[in-house]
Amino acid sequence: MNQVAVIGSGTMGNGIAHVFAQSNYKVALIDISQAALDKALSTISKNLDRIVAKGNLTEAQKQETLNNITTFTSLADGVKEADLVVEAATENVDLKLKIFRDLDAHAKPEAILASNTSSISITKIASVTSRPEKVIGMHFMNPVPVMKLVEIIRGYSTSDETTRAIMETSLKLGKTPTEVNDYPGFIANRILMPMINEAIYSLYEGVAGVEEIDTVMKLGMAHPMGPLQLADFIGLDVCLSILNVLHDGFGNPKYAPCPLLVNMVQAGHKGVKSGEGFYSWTHGTKDLVVANRFKKKSGEVAIA
Repeated sequence: MNQVAVIGSGTMGNGIAHVFAQSNYKVALIDISQAALDKALSTISKNLDRIVAKGNLTEAQKQETLNNITTFTSLADGVKEADLVVEAATENVDLKLKIFRDLDAHAKPEAILASNTSSISITKIASVTSRPEKVIGMHFMNPVPVMKLVEIIRGYSTSDETTRAIMETSLKLGKTPTEVNDYPGFIANRILMPMINEAIYSLYEGVAGVEEIDTVMKLGMAHPMGPLQLADFIGLDVCLSILNVLHDGFGNPKYAPCPLLVNMVQAGHKGVKSGEGFYSWTHGTKDLVVANRFKKKSGEVAIA
C-alpha cells in the first residue's frame, strides 16, 4: 500500500494527508476547489515548520513530505492509482454516499475505501458500493498530526483482511489504532457527545457557568480541556449532527440534543469556525473569553 488518496482538504483532510505524506506515502489530495487545496498545502507547510522548529524534522524531510503530495480537483484522476482512499468530506450522509458511489466507480477494484466519519454508519456507506468487504471507518482525531488515536470501525461486511491492513497502516503512521464495531457514534462519540450534551444542559438549566463547568472537568476529572471548550473546537454543528445520529439510531431520549445547542447552531454560533460559541474566538484561540451571552449577571447565568 503505497498510493493514498484523501478526499477533502479541510482541517481533517489536510491533517490526514500530512501524516501519510510524512510517513513516505504518495498522497493525492482531492477537493473541488483549487483555492482550498492551495490553502491546505499552506497549512501543512506551516505545521511542518513547527515540527522543524522543535528539532523533530529536518528541512529536507519537510520538503520531501510536501513533494509526496499532489493535488487534484478531479476525483476520477486523483483516485485511479490509489491503494487506499480516505474520505474526509463534510459530515453529511448524502454527500458521503455520493462520494462512495463515485469512488467505487473510479478506484481500482482492489483499493480499500475508508471514511473518516465520526458517526455515520460504515455499513450504510458500504452498501452503495460493490465492495462492502473493502469499506472501513478510519476515524482520526483532531489535530491529526498530534493525536495518536485512530478509531477503526468495522462495517457489517468489512473483511478481516481489510481490517488487518488498516490496523497495520495506522501503526506505520505512528498512530494507535483501536478496533470497534459499527453502531451509532462508535465508541469515541457515543461516550463523548452525551457528556458534552450534559454540560450544555447544565449551562442551560443555570446549574453553573461556562468557566465553572469546564474548570470542574479539567481539574476534577483531569481532562485537558473542558467539554464546552472542546465542543467549540469540534464545531457545535458537528456536535448537533452526531447527537441526532445517536438519537435517531438508538431511539433513546437520553441522546436528544439540548435545546440551547439547537438554538446556537440555528443562530450560526458554531464555535471556533464561526468566531463564537460558548467562548468568543474573534482573535483566534489565543484569546479565550466566555461569550457575552453566557457571562454571569447578578449571580446567575445569562443565556441571551
